[in-house]
Amino acid sequence: MAQNIYDDDEFFEAYSRLPRSVNGLDGAPEWPTLVEMLPDLDGTHVADLGCGYGWFARWAMSAGAASVLGIDLSEKMLTHAASRTSDDEIVYQRQDLEHLELHTDHFDVVYSSLTLHYIVDLDGLFREVHGSLRPGGGLVFSVEHPLFTAPSNPSFVDLPDGPRVWPVDHYLLEGPRTTDWLAPGVVKQHRTIATYVTLLRRSGFELTAMVEWGPSDAQIAEHPSWTVERDRPPFLLVSARRD
Repeated sequence: MAQNIYDDDEFFEAYSRLPRSVNGLDGAPEWPTLVEMLPDLDGTHVADLGCGYGWFARWAMSAGAASVLGIDLSEKMLTHAASRTSDDEIVYQRQDLEHLELHTDHFDVVYSSLTLHYIVDLDGLFREVHGSLRPGGGLVFSVEHPLFTAPSNPSFVDLPDGPRVWPVDHYLLEGPRTTDWLAPGVVKQHRTIATYVTLLRRSGFELTAMVEWGPSDAQIAEHPSWTVERDRPPFLLVSARRD
């Protein structure tokens, strides 16, 4: 089973204080870009992998989706999501994404936000998602950018009499990275951009868009501290399509 750090009390408490936990999609700086990568959801059947609090599931219904299946491994996340959801067409389900099972040719859109960098068998997950999509269906997801996952404990370094730099070590050495993010011992999977593309294509997807996200001028004007995010992109945003 995948690491279930989100059911750790210390981690969940810290996670609940993040802006994206408090403010939902409006608290996610990459959301304005992600939403532009989504197709029209009117009448669609949607799956949300790593649904967390259910913010996207509820938004998808408000955008016209016919149904949404939200999947997460964390009981705490699912309980919280269910407590905020009243629409009967949103169903939450506990599954380990390492062993994901979805109905074949059922979904029009599969979405995932900042979850897939935890998955060891990403090849298997992409294959399962591809089979679950109807012809022409799309996958849209975000992950931590590989420049961010490569270092063991990522942080900026101030060089003596020099600029702040973001050290990248062992970039081509893919595999687990154990970090102290919100709680000790969080394990994420580092992959290069090339590997994400290769796995998608090998699973039968056509890559339709890829964005190395950084804040816009308007976002920096509103949040000057976000300027540092232009020194290295924090997120990789991807959309792909099943033929």
